[in-house]
Amino acid sequence: MCQAFRRHSGRYGTCRLRAELQAQDYQVHSAHAGCARSACSAVTLVRTAHHKLRCSCARGPNRLLGQPAPTAPNRVWVGDITYLPRQGGGWLYLATWLDRCSRKVVGWDVRETMPEGLVSEALRRALAVWRPTAGLIVHSAQGSQYAATNFKALLAQHGAQQSMSQRGNCYDNAHAESFWSRLKTELLDGGSFPGLAEARLEISHYIAYYNAERRHSALGYRTPNYFETQLQTTSPFCPA
Repeated sequence: MCQAFRRHSGRYGTCRLRAELQAQDYQVHSAHAGCARSACSAVTLVRTAHHKLRCSCARGPNRLLGQPAPTAPNRVWVGDITYLPRQGGGWLYLATWLDRCSRKVVGWDVRETMPEGLVSEALRRALAVWRPTAGLIVHSAQGSQYAATNFKALLAQHGAQQSMSQRGNCYDNAHAESFWSRLKTELLDGGSFPGLAEARLEISHYIAYYNAERRHSALGYRTPNYFETQLQTTSPFCPA
């Protein structure tokens, strides 16, 4: 149990730890997993880099209101920007795009400022890698970066439809906000980044881990990558 706990850098709680062990053909009760987590926590090495960030919440129609959840990846992407504290004061800025169905991080960028290019570059990378068909809904908060001419031109170029949360309502972009919560808890636990290069490296490692290894409760404790693979073979419903 401790081996599984440490493999995920102490990030797993009782339910996620139990799912990990059961996937390895161990029979584990919740109480046992909880006790094991407590015991392992006591001897888990403290990470040297601890970080804590603040999130920013969110003009255009909200195309997700009243609509069912997407039934396949690359139908709806959701995005947001958040703040990363920097040693000595100041901030770095992280933008991500997540697939609404699989919860996979499909694109991201981090910078020392947050111009329109921050969200556009993250989206451009995602479009280049995943090549979604025309009609993709790209949903975001109501920030000036998402209303910029260049960003809108990028959407039009790829046949994507823009969608925005209602003004002042973070819950309209709950899936993006939920990712910030995980990131803050599992990676940025109360410290700050020395600089942009260190932030870029740590975020890159975390997102690779998040997509390929981290079990997601909304996906039945499967990883985003594995869930997408299952969709191709068994076509289960995407989670709400």
